[in-house]
Amino acid sequence: MNSSSSPSSSPEAAAGTIANTCGRLDAAWEVLRQIPDPEVPVISLCELGIVRGLRETAGGLEVVLTPTYSGCPATELIQDDVRAALAAFGDVQIVLQRAPAWTTDWISAEGREKLRAYGIAPPGAAGPLAGGESRPIRLVHRAALTQLACPRCGSDHTEKLSAFGSTACKALYRCLACAEPFEYFKPI
Repeated sequence: MNSSSSPSSSPEAAAGTIANTCGRLDAAWEVLRQIPDPEVPVISLCELGIVRGLRETAGGLEVVLTPTYSGCPATELIQDDVRAALAAFGDVQIVLQRAPAWTTDWISAEGREKLRAYGIAPPGAAGPLAGGESRPIRLVHRAALTQLACPRCGSDHTEKLSAFGSTACKALYRCLACAEPFEYFKPI
C-alpha cells in the first residue's frame, strides 16, 4: 500500500470506520433512550415508540420520529429535545414520518410497566384482529375493553369520569375499590 493512500482505502481502516460508525450509532441510541416524553416524563421517547429510526449522515445524524398523533402539541418540544440531546454528534436532522401512523402497540413492555407504576393504566392492544386482519386505527370505546384494572390497587371495579384526562390521549377514571382517580392511556 502506498503511504499516501487515504486511511479508508485499507480493509483494516474500513473495518475501523464501520466499528466507529456502529459505536457512534449505539451511543446515539443510548442518548435517545434517556430522553423523557414531555407529557409523561416517566417514559422515554424510545419506550413510547415514537423514535422510529436513526442513521448517520455526512454531517451528523438523521432521526425519524412518528408523532403520537398529527396534532400533538408536544411534537416541536420533542424535536428540540432530540436535537439538544444529540448535539454532540453534529448536525441533527429530524424527519417526521406520519405513515404508518403511530399506535399504542409501539409502546414497549417496559414502557407499559413504567406507565402502570406511575399511576397511568397502560393501553390494551390496538393492533390486528385475530387471523391478522387489519382494522383502522381508532380510539377504543370503553365497552370494547374487557376490563380496566386500577394501576394502584389492581381492582377492575372502575368507572370512567371523563373521556379526556390531562391530554387528549388519556381518559380519566376512578377506582371504586380504592377510590383513587387515575388516567388511562387510550389505545389507538
